[in-house]
Amino acid sequence: MEFEPLNIENAVIEFDMGLGDDGVDIEHPVEDDDDDMMDSSSISRELYIPEGETNLEPFEGMEFESEEAAKAFYNSYARRVGFSTRVSKSRHSRKDGAIIQRSFVCAKEGFRVERDRAGNEGKVKRPRAVTRVGCKAMLAVKIQDSGQWVVSGFVKEHNHELVPPDKVHCLRSHRHVSGSAKSFIDTLQRAGIGPSGIMSALIKEYGGISNVGFTERDCRNYMRSSRQKTLGGDIQTFLDYLKQMHTENPAFFYAVQGGEDQSMSNIFWADPKGRMNYSFFADTITFDTIYRSNRYRLPFAPFTGVNHHGQPVLFGCALLFNESEESFIWLFRTWLTAMSGHHPVSITTDFDRVIRSAIADVFPHTRHRFCKWHIFKEAQEKLSHIYLEHPNFEAEFHKCVNLTESIEEFESCWPSLIDNYGLRDDEWLQTIYAVRWQWVPVYLRDTFFAEMSITQRSDSMNSYFDGYVNAATTLQLFVKQYEKALDSRYEKEVKADYETINSTPALKTPSPMEKQAADLYSRKLFLKFQEELVDTLTYMASKTKDDGPITIYSVAKFGEDLKSYSVRINMLEMKASCTCKMFEFSGILCRHVLTVFRVTNVLTLPSHYILKRWTRNAKSGVVLEERPSDLLNSCRESHNVRYNTLRHEALKYVEEGAKTVDIYNVAIDCLQEAAKRVSLAKKNGGRLPLLNGSAMEGTITGGSHEWGSGQPLSVDEKDKKIEEMSRELCRANRKSEVYRANLLTVLKDIEEQKLQLSVKVQNIKLGMKD
Repeated sequence: MEFEPLNIENAVIEFDMGLGDDGVDIEHPVEDDDDDMMDSSSISRELYIPEGETNLEPFEGMEFESEEAAKAFYNSYARRVGFSTRVSKSRHSRKDGAIIQRSFVCAKEGFRVERDRAGNEGKVKRPRAVTRVGCKAMLAVKIQDSGQWVVSGFVKEHNHELVPPDKVHCLRSHRHVSGSAKSFIDTLQRAGIGPSGIMSALIKEYGGISNVGFTERDCRNYMRSSRQKTLGGDIQTFLDYLKQMHTENPAFFYAVQGGEDQSMSNIFWADPKGRMNYSFFADTITFDTIYRSNRYRLPFAPFTGVNHHGQPVLFGCALLFNESEESFIWLFRTWLTAMSGHHPVSITTDFDRVIRSAIADVFPHTRHRFCKWHIFKEAQEKLSHIYLEHPNFEAEFHKCVNLTESIEEFESCWPSLIDNYGLRDDEWLQTIYAVRWQWVPVYLRDTFFAEMSITQRSDSMNSYFDGYVNAATTLQLFVKQYEKALDSRYEKEVKADYETINSTPALKTPSPMEKQAADLYSRKLFLKFQEELVDTLTYMASKTKDDGPITIYSVAKFGEDLKSYSVRINMLEMKASCTCKMFEFSGILCRHVLTVFRVTNVLTLPSHYILKRWTRNAKSGVVLEERPSDLLNSCRESHNVRYNTLRHEALKYVEEGAKTVDIYNVAIDCLQEAAKRVSLAKKNGGRLPLLNGSAMEGTITGGSHEWGSGQPLSVDEKDKKIEEMSRELCRANRKSEVYRANLLTVLKDIEEQKLQLSVKVQNIKLGMKD
């Protein structure tokens, strides 16, 4: 009898119990089916597939050339009908031990046997679903003297529903990675595509998941088992790559701990762009050790920071083959050498005792923070029983950590949380509480971490190589993915620069401060500042204490007086601080300080509240805007309506006067002359002194006009002079606008050409790599 071959390669058969008659019965105990438990050995096992009629139903007396042929036929029949199979009982010859009888059953045959496990006290962490329902369907075969195998028993009926054709590929005995699928997976894996992406491509290629014939879990298992190259075999190739990069550009830095031989422990490198980026954004770094979560095959750890657009930037990378404290100390010192010895203000790492000790040794004055999101993730594992028994615990845990406004509030909330859930003796919670000042936000708000929000996770954390490094990444593939990630991140920064320069954000208020911020900040940072500024319209500030130059205000949202913030402001120095400490943490003034600025008529941002690292000129040596300090120095004395009116009028001329050098010179001369006249008037009781029976002579030249002819001017003459000077100023303004428009056009053209050239360069590089 001949059988048609099936379009599958690797059958996965579970071995279960035994049977007997004339020989020795053998049992093959197995656990219940678990679709997630297919291992690599199951995937790689090849089975003989019979050829012939595929629609036949088994019957007693049917013959097969071998036991394997019978097994494959029954499994083929099971796939067509809609159930999974297992090998159950076997019988061996008493003479030579050879198998003389075999029984194949439905995977739902029998019932689960509970086994006692010492020490588990009856608790199962992850109970599996019951799959055995006592199904009697089976096929028994035995060998004849002729060597043929004949069906000696067949039960067709099942006591459960069968699986429809579109879901049969999920059954364990029918999940097979075919030869063509293996080749397809290998090709996509080499291209750096992960299991999810590969499965999507397979589904599209085969016309549906049921035609693929296996699940994403099987794809992952095959990918893992097919990796034949080990890290050790590729290390020399990688070192050659680093040497080549250094030869091409001596600014490319790399170092190997222990020397480039078999005794080496770790490798570190930093490209020139990363080293340059650190000179601009050296205030805070993240040492990303997320590879240790076992999601990645490579022991890979990048040093990253945050640029002026809030995007991640790379400061260097490491491959760690030795994770001792000495190795981390070597790594941090090497990184510091590559960064010209400049220590950061703050550093963020995973929660790790060894890393903590190494940082304390190398960065004694740098504020070290544990990433709280890694701690929350670890809590899901360490406190899984609490999460299951108390669904509200996770929300209360997050609230206690993220939403407490002060250290006192947190210290009151934590013991209540621990006591409410009976966790006072939990060792893991005791451990993280002992280092709370390194991960709980209320302890960290006085240090700069370049994050937009104190409570929410920064987009820059653990994201530089997202989409480029995954479980499929070998060391050889990593080189290509590393360069792709660099190119992609650079393009995103160029795009953000272009959008900042060539687009004007919409203003939402008439505030000069908002316009000032729009001209200074990068686009993303301006939008964050604008959000804070607009929210001041819903806040109220009331003075609670006035002590000389220091005034304290209580700031609260309208209708929420119970939740207020305290803002201290020194009007002489134009310095303010808020209990929320947003500026200290993120470098952007909070809505509470901005509310106090609004009620005290501070119309523009003082220069010391504009961090260059957040401005559009963060990576240049030139600051184009210097108006805030000049403006504020000229208007600190008055606190009444005249003060506000004068400042409002002066603002107009400061803005106009700063546009060109010529107008600036005129404005300075006018201000100096005005200062003299004001000083003399102040000494004379508010009147200008008379010289030779007339008002003080003095000239302020602006074009062909002269102010102060030696004779008092009438009201009409004054109005005429003002009109003439206004017209002259308007003409100067128009010329300035033309110059400015031309300059912006040139800058836009330069940026467009730069962007186009960058894209061409990247395309050429990618083409050369291909």
